[in-house]
Amino acid sequence: MTLSLEWIGMLAGFLTTFAFVPQVIRVYRTRSTHDISLPMYSIFVTGVGLWLYYGWLIGSRPIVLFNAITFVLAGAVLVMKLRFR
Repeated sequence: MTLSLEWIGMLAGFLTTFAFVPQVIRVYRTRSTHDISLPMYSIFVTGVGLWLYYGWLIGSRPIVLFNAITFVLAGAVLVMKLRFR
């Protein structure tokens, strides 16, 4: 992969991954998950886990790095959704 393509992947991964940070902070502070869909987050976390595995299989640093972080962030929201019911 060319360096410029990898940087595009890194920027895209950064932006889409860190979009979850405000949601994680809000849920943690308010302990409110009423408006969060359990099925959506369950499916999403599973999909991100599969993207992470795919990225590892093909050796793509941007896919592995940002899907690992997204998995943790979205997984945290999912865990809080289950815990704060």
